[in-house]
Amino acid sequence: MIQATIHGLLLALGLILPLGAQNIFIFNQGANHVRFKRVIPVIITAGLCDTILILLAVIGVSIILLTIPVLQLIIYIIGLIFLLYMAWTLWNASPQTVELSHQTFSPRKQISFALSVSLLNPHAIMDTIGVIGTSASAYFGSEKVAFTLATISISWIWFIFLAVLGRTVGQIDKSGKLVLLLNKLSSIIILIVAFIIITKIWDILF
Repeated sequence: MIQATIHGLLLALGLILPLGAQNIFIFNQGANHVRFKRVIPVIITAGLCDTILILLAVIGVSIILLTIPVLQLIIYIIGLIFLLYMAWTLWNASPQTVELSHQTFSPRKQISFALSVSLLNPHAIMDTIGVIGTSASAYFGSEKVAFTLATISISWIWFIFLAVLGRTVGQIDKSGKLVLLLNKLSSIIILIVAFIIITKIWDILF
């Protein structure tokens, strides 16, 4: 069981560390809000989405869904639309003061964006299914439970860490210029992710 737990921890950590749309958004929201409690909606939403994806991968349901090319195409297209909208919103967020920047994303918008970058992110879905789902198939009973809980726990801990780190950066930046720069950088990285998704859509169609 210990081996399965360590395997799950290291595997999940390796998958979640790379800079992606989900990580960027959580960090960005941490930097844009004065009070940590205002970032809680995004942490909970991202954590629950990852939990659902991991559970689906472990039990094998998601693998069946992604064997349907039309479904893959729909996921890519919807994900692309949300990413482009998110990139546009971040790029055009030009707060005149730090106080205004904290109001950029309401709890409802936080949740909707967190859902889009978590459930409509093809790369996150493929990683979860292809890597975590495949690795989980090597365990049974209590070992599989330990592996699953380990991967889920890493997601929650990492999202909390990102939000805290973002908030720390936001507190250091009293002028709001660093937060504005982070918004621009986040937008560019998300556009790169969107471009990769466009290539995936092209491959499916042609």
